[in-house]
Amino acid sequence: MSLRDSLIQDVSSWFQPPTTEVEHDPDLAVLIESPTIQWALQKIYGPNNPGIIFLQTARLYGVPEDALKRFLAAGYVPQPKQLEFHGAARSCDKPDGPNRIGIGGARGGAKSHGVLAQMVIDDCQRMRGLKYLFLRKVLKAARESFDDLRRKVLMGVEHDYSRTEGLLVVTRTDSRVILGHYRNESDIDAYLGIEYDGVGVEESTQLSEGKRSDISSCVRTSKPGWRPREYDTTNPGGIGHQWFKRHFIEPHRKKTETSTRFIPSTHKDNVFLNPEYSKTLDGLPGWKRRAWRDGDWEIAAGQFFSTWHHESIVKQNLRVIPGTPVWCSLDYGFQHPTVCHLFNEHDGKIRIIDEWWKQKALVAQNAAGIKAMLSRHGLEIEDLTVFVAGHDVFATRGNASEKTIAKEYEDEGIELTRANIDRVNGASRLLKLLGDPLADENVEPEIEISDRCVRLIECLPQMQHDPHRPEDVLKVNVDEDGNGGDDPYDSARYGVMKTHELLIVPPITISQDNPWLIS
Repeated sequence: MSLRDSLIQDVSSWFQPPTTEVEHDPDLAVLIESPTIQWALQKIYGPNNPGIIFLQTARLYGVPEDALKRFLAAGYVPQPKQLEFHGAARSCDKPDGPNRIGIGGARGGAKSHGVLAQMVIDDCQRMRGLKYLFLRKVLKAARESFDDLRRKVLMGVEHDYSRTEGLLVVTRTDSRVILGHYRNESDIDAYLGIEYDGVGVEESTQLSEGKRSDISSCVRTSKPGWRPREYDTTNPGGIGHQWFKRHFIEPHRKKTETSTRFIPSTHKDNVFLNPEYSKTLDGLPGWKRRAWRDGDWEIAAGQFFSTWHHESIVKQNLRVIPGTPVWCSLDYGFQHPTVCHLFNEHDGKIRIIDEWWKQKALVAQNAAGIKAMLSRHGLEIEDLTVFVAGHDVFATRGNASEKTIAKEYEDEGIELTRANIDRVNGASRLLKLLGDPLADENVEPEIEISDRCVRLIECLPQMQHDPHRPEDVLKVNVDEDGNGGDDPYDSARYGVMKTHELLIVPPITISQDNPWLIS
């Protein structure tokens, strides 16, 4: 017996036990050996033992054997990124598993094929009576493209499809996929209030966070043995860019995923894509090329800081360099959050070391939080070269006898200085500091931002040009949940505008008792 045959016969020991309620048990070795499947396997996994590589990849990503049998029996051979998606989708079966799976990041990655295959070939064939909502934008184009997609992916699945009703029914299990469509977000209301066992949403970033949450509220089930789930495909950009990044991309990047999983894919992950399409993506201008070809989540249409590059700018656990100037900036708020940043300058680079962010907090609470932030780095207020703040903290409120916010901070031991609040020059200064590491000239950033500055890292890439004053950043308010807003940007802007003056400072000595203390 050959090694290949031995591995195929023993493959059942590699996978989790199937969780199917519907009998569907073809022979996996026979399926792999079929000429059509072999052609696809060789195209995807190469000419040498493609079946073994396919099975090993499936095992790596946790795709159970019963799912592989359904896929191959239907004539669908998943590529590696699709296998990763299918493994994540099946992890939704576990009581402690995720319930939202995202795939995409760029165009041409065959993500729609993978989502439809998971919903219909696997989920709807292993459970009776499932009801999925598959939501796509624009009625005519959505139904025409779905019809094309259905013919490609579901050619081996017995089903009935009504294009006029937008309904697909799997014959053997009576599970259904309802094709939802919308031109405007209000059109989605027609699908709300109905119970779905799962949803698939194409181009999720075309939806606002509120509307996407409305869809999630309909995902529930009374079927034993089934956990409701949601599959999202998308590309960077669109109205939902920031919420998708916050819910999917950041946890994936930080390896802190709990209820979500994200599988990044680009056109390079699709071996069946025609070469001309790759050339089309290469020819896109500016942000579109970075978003649609590279899947760059730090880019968006209208983005002000379009040269932001997370990997070049964000650093882990930055520390204050002993013997170098340190200072703070403050953007005050109550309904808006109060934001404070700790700055350090070393070797010609501005370094944003830490961040304080608090909404609806009194001055005393903010002062205590700021002091605790400094203490993490062995610093006290007296060690700062300067503490700059927006001019609103110096304004009297109502009558001249009432204390200013700056006076309240002074009572807490924090003496504030008026910041340079020039918006245009501040934006220009920060843009220059970010450099352009992806340009042909490779302009290195002159700023580093610690990964502790979570709000600033989220804020800067989403800042937009003001359409009435393109050289300025558009003002954005925080929402009622504390998300969004330009307050971290304003604080950072105050801080970087002070650096020109800080490059000339009195001699600084290091405390012998505590080398982190600067005096």
